[in-house]
Amino acid sequence: MRLPAPDRPLADGVVALRAWEPGDAPAIVAAIDGDPEIATWLDAVPQPYRLVDAHDFVAQCVRSWADGIGAAFAILDAEGTVVGSIGARFGDPVQAVAEVGYWVGRAGRGRGYASRALRLLSRWLFGDVGVARVQLQADVRNEASLRVAEKAGFTREGVLRSSRYNARRGERVDFAMFSLLPGELPD
Repeated sequence: MRLPAPDRPLADGVVALRAWEPGDAPAIVAAIDGDPEIATWLDAVPQPYRLVDAHDFVAQCVRSWADGIGAAFAILDAEGTVVGSIGARFGDPVQAVAEVGYWVGRAGRGRGYASRALRLLSRWLFGDVGVARVQLQADVRNEASLRVAEKAGFTREGVLRSSRYNARRGERVDFAMFSLLPGELPD
């Protein structure tokens, strides 16, 4: 199943979402390499983060779109600068659930970009893709990510205790589970 990217960026006047492009690789490296926040919470992201890692990431995003298993977007500010990433993964199409994840680089944090991007992505997932549930998981100690979910209107359902091992931190971590259903998205 092929999932086409939207014909034009999803936008709200402050942020825009568009599919990742090969030319974005240097911006990805600038945002991720050496960022202690990203390194702490996203242990699967290599550190140091090099251009080859960014090219691999973009290629994986393109494959996910083509295979219909994911939709990855660059988050752009009003000037068109890449400030972060947001995406959704799709499992069983009968269940119609999308799992979302996001990060924002140091320069874009604290400006509401992630929660705006999450609302845009959720609106697209419900309206154009037709999912019945959007969910996300965030480390219970990642307060910024928890706030993003709450500001975007997601409901905290509970905690998945010791749900995964964070190799970089050398410990098992608890994740909060959040969800959003059609009709719950704030305007």
